[in-house]
Amino acid sequence: MNSFASPQTLVALPFPNREEDLYSRVFDAILEQHIDAGSRFTEESLAQMFNARRSDIRSVLTRLSHQQVIVLRANHRPRVAALDVEQVRQTLHARRLAEITLVRLACQHSCPQDLKSLVALIDSERECNARGSAIRLSGEFHLQLAKMAGNAPLAHFLDSLVPLTALAVAQFEGNVAGYCDWQVHQGILEAVEYRDEVKAVALLNQHLDHLEEALVSSELLLSQNRVAG
Repeated sequence: MNSFASPQTLVALPFPNREEDLYSRVFDAILEQHIDAGSRFTEESLAQMFNARRSDIRSVLTRLSHQQVIVLRANHRPRVAALDVEQVRQTLHARRLAEITLVRLACQHSCPQDLKSLVALIDSERECNARGSAIRLSGEFHLQLAKMAGNAPLAHFLDSLVPLTALAVAQFEGNVAGYCDWQVHQGILEAVEYRDEVKAVALLNQHLDHLEEALVSSELLLSQNRVAG
């Protein structure tokens, strides 16, 4: 499906155009499928849609390309990545290896200030009704938890995997209902607070098992339907 994302579809919000805020708004639009793998857009059209400068849009697109959410190629329009089952499987495998280590380290290095920040984030998740924002906030929980671990290179690696997982959830939304509820995060956070590595890792593994089953099976089904059609 080739569709043009338009200003009528993406309403400019009256927020200051700080890069982090702009990143969240653009990513939310992608996760809500207002901008999808079939959308045709340019830096200029996105700048108009989000009432932003082209240079700021360029920075956001570059960041999303590093996270493999946006594909940037010379002499081509930017586009949203169209994920396949093998890419999703490899991403989740890499994420599991990295995040299990990070959660163990977070249990060892947790402090009240970090825990308080994560409690506030869970509160935001619980109150969020917009699907795109909910998916992004869910990923943000895992990224903030990773920062508690005290291993910047490993946390940076996870930052390249979580947004791609969020994109997969958005693209296969019919099969991934409740993929990472705030209750799951609350359970992990409580285990981290009590420095219970075994429980924290078990809850994380349970979540990633559910996520992998939902995403991989849904993509296989979509692939079969495309072949049958």
